[in-house]
Amino acid sequence: MAMNADHIIAAAARYSRYLQRLLTARPGLLKTTEVAQPFTAQDMQAELAAAAIIDDATLGRALRRLRQRIMARLIVRDLGGLADLDEVVGTVTQLAEIAIRTAVAQLHSALATAHGEPRGASNGALQQLHVVGMGKLGGAELNASSDIDLVLVYPEEGDTDGARTLSNHEFFTRLTRRLIGALNEWTEDGFVFRVDTRLRPYGDSGPLVVSFDMLENYLITQGRAWERYAWIKGRVLTGDQQDALLALVRPFVFRRHLDYGAFAAMRSLHSQVRHEVNRRDRLDDIKLGPGGIREIEFIAQVFQLIRGGHEHSLQQQSTLPVLQALGDRQFIAPAAVAELRTAYIFLRNLEHRLQYRDDQQTQALPVDPEARALLAECMGFMDEAGFIAALAEHRAAVSLHFEAIFGESDTTGHPLSALWQEQAEENDGKTDADSAALEKLVRLGFTQAPELYRRLALFRNGSRYRQMPAASQRRLDRLVPAAIASAASRGNPDATAERLLALFESISRREAYLALLHEYPHALERVADLMSASPWVAQYITQHPILLDELLDARNLLAAPDWAALRATLRTGLDSAEGDIERQMDLLRHFKNTQTLHCIAQDLSGTLPLETLSDQLSDLACVILEEVLRLCWQGLRQRHCATPRFAIVGYGKLGGKELGYASDLDIVFVYDDAAPEAAENYARLAQRINHWLTSITAAGVLYETDLRLRPDGISGLLVTPLESMRQYQLQQAWLWEHQALTRARSVAGDAAISSAFEELRITVLRKPRVLPALRGEIISMRRKMLAAHPNTSKLFDIKHDPGGIIDVEFMVQYLVLGHAQNHAALTANAGNLALLKTAAGLGLITDADATAVRGAYRQFRELQHQLRLAGERYARVEPQKVAISVGAVSALWKTLFGEAAGDPDPAAKP
Repeated sequence: MAMNADHIIAAAARYSRYLQRLLTARPGLLKTTEVAQPFTAQDMQAELAAAAIIDDATLGRALRRLRQRIMARLIVRDLGGLADLDEVVGTVTQLAEIAIRTAVAQLHSALATAHGEPRGASNGALQQLHVVGMGKLGGAELNASSDIDLVLVYPEEGDTDGARTLSNHEFFTRLTRRLIGALNEWTEDGFVFRVDTRLRPYGDSGPLVVSFDMLENYLITQGRAWERYAWIKGRVLTGDQQDALLALVRPFVFRRHLDYGAFAAMRSLHSQVRHEVNRRDRLDDIKLGPGGIREIEFIAQVFQLIRGGHEHSLQQQSTLPVLQALGDRQFIAPAAVAELRTAYIFLRNLEHRLQYRDDQQTQALPVDPEARALLAECMGFMDEAGFIAALAEHRAAVSLHFEAIFGESDTTGHPLSALWQEQAEENDGKTDADSAALEKLVRLGFTQAPELYRRLALFRNGSRYRQMPAASQRRLDRLVPAAIASAASRGNPDATAERLLALFESISRREAYLALLHEYPHALERVADLMSASPWVAQYITQHPILLDELLDARNLLAAPDWAALRATLRTGLDSAEGDIERQMDLLRHFKNTQTLHCIAQDLSGTLPLETLSDQLSDLACVILEEVLRLCWQGLRQRHCATPRFAIVGYGKLGGKELGYASDLDIVFVYDDAAPEAAENYARLAQRINHWLTSITAAGVLYETDLRLRPDGISGLLVTPLESMRQYQLQQAWLWEHQALTRARSVAGDAAISSAFEELRITVLRKPRVLPALRGEIISMRRKMLAAHPNTSKLFDIKHDPGGIIDVEFMVQYLVLGHAQNHAALTANAGNLALLKTAAGLGLITDADATAVRGAYRQFRELQHQLRLAGERYARVEPQKVAISVGAVSALWKTLFGEAAGDPDPAAKP
């Protein structure tokens, strides 16, 4: 191994003149036995511990000599093929961290000896310097000859407690100056790291070190877009209040909304960099030039700025893990991520070889032919031509992906721009321009052209538009003509245009959404599709514009839900917001709205049958209820057990898996716990759950709830012991409450209670009943319901009128309650369609009747669903449209009950 190590050292020294100088100045600097092992953090700490550090001079000497030892071994290992990129950047980063921490500890101690410890004015707590590593230091990806970007912060103002008092600001300013000197100054032993502090508040003109309060105030009032970009990589290296400092910075960097305005900001920053590169003729610069390292970093960081507030996995500092997370979440195609990763590793390895040459911070390819040949050899190529070709291929791939993400949509004038841009101020008469515009709208297919033109004029000349920032106005100026063109290509152009304009008005003060639609023109087309298809959907999107982000990826939008993965993602997000109830409530609402939009898109595309849609909406409700139950229990101050013996029972559409887009939840709370405090704690839990579900936040409402199906209805307790539920259902419940059990199931909570409730449900359904008496009670209940929902129109009410949905439900309930004692199959909570088929199989009704009523029920539900999407208040249609279905339902009703559903009670007085 020694001979091999000697060869590796000689080969590395042949390329690196810096290594040659080190080995000449200190012949014993690198032993051949050391080459096989990386320089670990423990090795670094051990060497510094062995050094006699007593003052600034000995501190500086120890740190510089340590760097020489580390760099000599690292260069040899890297060029000898023994170290990968992770080792190189990790070793240099560990050196920086250990050097900073060692220096801060030594210098703080020296200053405190002379002036006392710095203490906070508020509570006298000891204060420490918090060194924030920015850039590649923050990302733990320092290159071989990096400078280090530092921001220096201390918690609060105050004074030291010694005889020679200093203000905290002065104490930490002196400490910072000495820290910079310990790392940055050139001595006979070289330097440790070049230090750059210009990323601090106010840059060169600002104080060298600032308090937490000053930093927070600066970021809130004066923080600029490029500073958000810089602080993405901010990582606190020293100090005892790191979490508090990060909590202060995080809202500035990672916005709670999706910030698509970051595209323009990053594009502008890149343009400035590219201008400087061109001005200095540095196109060969592998960091700043086209297809260079910086473009890969920009790709990662723009998605962090846009989505970091929502995606916890993007709140990290290192480039490669962020790229991986973007691929995992399909924000960037995995194939593109693979190409970017390969290029990044190639370019970073090349960057290190450029810097190994003379320990210079350079990213420019050498001009000298001999140096270029040596460089190609160090990169593993047989000749320079092969190396240059590989470099060009990687840079071309990076440029391609960069342009795909950052390339601006067509900024030339839209053919319909005049319809928007040339809107005259309101006047009494029509101009020639007005007439031409109206004629153009008519040619485009708008049947209400004057109304649309007036609508455009009101928007364009209104205060809302005039008060928009200039950047937002420019985006809207491009969006409106595109929206008019998109609406014109739909079957209902006037309605589509009106709905799109309503959306634009709604988001006009929310630049991020305008930026999204501007940056992704295909998203506008998808919005137009959805809004054209349904006024209810249009209103839904307008109320929840954050959903626009979901329209970017059609594959994800139209994919079947993976509830296990979705539940895990939701739980991770909720747990990351622990302690922030408002944030957790909004996360739940956004999750529900997002999954609902996916259902809507699949529904309108014709790929989602109504029964499957109802299943998915019901599964969605169950996921949400489970998480709400968990969080509400965790949030109770007094809990007598770790896991509540508590369940939520769903009735009606939730229980029968027939939820629609706007359905409320019929739920009952049940517990089985003998602890003395159980009743009180579970009552608080139920109240809290209902509050979380029904509260209105900025993200809307989760669900409206109906709790009246609990024992004794609104006069009963909010939560019911399982045993009380059993006694009530077996001894006191009304028939209609037994009818409700045909569509009831446990939807969240304790599994044992769920099983016990199902056993109880089956027991109740299988109770012996006298059929004539049962028929009479159901007929009486049907008459009461019909009287409660009079229909004075000439239309047929799909749900309430005789021969409609309620008749089908009542007939199924009659069959279950009347015959389940002899036929256990009827107790299955399988839905009305399946139970009708089961009843026919048992000979309780004919196959023909079952088939006809099943078809009728499907038609009713489809029509009800279509009318909901159309925004209709009542589910009513022309009678002839459903005459056959109504006839089938009425015929079976008469067969089962001996009279028509709408017949008056013969016992009633005339």
